[in-house]
Amino acid sequence: MIAFLRGRLLDKHPNRLVVDVQGVGYEVHVPLSTFYRMPETGGDVSLRVHTHVREDAISLFGFASLLELQIFERLIAISGIGPKLALAVLSGIEAAELVVAVQRGDIARLTAIPGIGKKTAERIGLELKDRLRAVVAVDAQAAGATGRDDLRADLLSALLNLGYHRTLAEKAVDAALKLPGETTFERRLKQALQELAK
Repeated sequence: MIAFLRGRLLDKHPNRLVVDVQGVGYEVHVPLSTFYRMPETGGDVSLRVHTHVREDAISLFGFASLLELQIFERLIAISGIGPKLALAVLSGIEAAELVVAVQRGDIARLTAIPGIGKKTAERIGLELKDRLRAVVAVDAQAAGATGRDDLRADLLSALLNLGYHRTLAEKAVDAALKLPGETTFERRLKQALQELAK
């Protein structure tokens, strides 16, 4: 089983990467959250990997963080949720935000994920609640992550409303959030706009 890949990014698409590891190209399916963290083609990448084996195929699913991988593996353990739907979940919500939504029983947030209906959201909320306790100790961390995620979501929404393309807007917001200084909405929005003007 392949559990980790480190190599050069050969090809990059929103749901799929090809990673060149010493001359061998591995096709890896990824959620959008991982895709947005990837460098440009030719850059070095490291991915945690889940190898999914079926009778007719062996598929690799890659993640930028251990938390994403652990959530993915717990999602596919739920009856009726396969790897593609699990990727869709992680593409529609940040891993830390999903943990918080499950812990709070926030079904409305889960149904906001594209492709997730009310019954599936309820099943995810019910089945993940106990399984996630064993995975993450994020009570303090989740509170901080939620604040960051809320600011990120607000900034992203503002840029999208101004007409910027989602991919460019996300890169600008992430770059702005990494800068030092106070983290007020106004300051970070100005910094994001400066990133877009470069």
